[in-house]
Amino acid sequence: MNIALFGYGRMGKMIEQIAIRRNHTIVAKINTDTVEIDFSNIDVAIDFSLPNAAFSNIEKCINNNIPMISGTTGWLEKYDNIVSLCKEKQGAFIYASNYSLGVNIFFELNNYLAKMMNTIEQYKVSMEEIHHTKKLDAPSGTAITLAEGIVAKSNYKGWKLDKADDDHIPIVAKRIPDVPGTHSVTYSSDIDSINIKHTAHSREGFALGAVIAAEWIIGKTGVFSMKDVLELN
Repeated sequence: MNIALFGYGRMGKMIEQIAIRRNHTIVAKINTDTVEIDFSNIDVAIDFSLPNAAFSNIEKCINNNIPMISGTTGWLEKYDNIVSLCKEKQGAFIYASNYSLGVNIFFELNNYLAKMMNTIEQYKVSMEEIHHTKKLDAPSGTAITLAEGIVAKSNYKGWKLDKADDDHIPIVAKRIPDVPGTHSVTYSSDIDSINIKHTAHSREGFALGAVIAAEWIIGKTGVFSMKDVLELN
C-alpha cells in the first residue's frame, strides 16, 4: 500500500524502514513546511508530527477520504471534533497514545489490576514514566492512558503531575537522554507493594504497531483503537 508520513522525525524514519521492509511504499513525507499534498495516490496516512500540526493533518486526510493513523499526543482537546468529522465523512481513524503491541497488552493488564485493587483500600497507587529529553509533553500520552484506565475502575477523580492526594493519582515524569521509554504503576501499602512495568528496548515496537494499524484499517470505516486492531475487546 502507499503510505504518507506526516512528520519525518525519528519515528517517521523508523516507520519508513519498517513499512518498506513489509513491502509498502512511502509516497509522501510531509513536514510543517509542506505546502501542497497530492492525496490521489495515498492509501493511508500515519501522523507522528507535532501537537500544533496534528489536528490539521488528520482533518485534511479525513476530508480527502484517506484513513489516518495518529500517534501524536498533545492535541486531544480536539479529539471529539475529529470523531464527529470522521462520522460525517464516513472516514477511518485510529488514535493511540502508544502503538507498541506490548504497551497495549500492558494497558489491559493495568485495567484488570485496577479493577482487582479497587476494593482493597490500604493500597495507594502511583505512577512513573521515563522518556528521552526531546519528548515535549509531560506526562506522556501513555501515562495518561494508564491513569485514565485506573480512574475508570476506581474511586480516583483524576491524576496530577508530581503531586499526591487521596483523590488523584500522582505521576512522576522524568526526562533522561537517550532512553526509549519506561512506564510503571505501583500499588503500595504499609505491608508491601505491587508493581507492573513496561520497558521499551527500542522505538521499533512503536513504529511496527503503527504500520500494523495502517494495514488493518484499509477498507474499514469508523473510529477505532488498538484494542480493535489487536482484538482485545
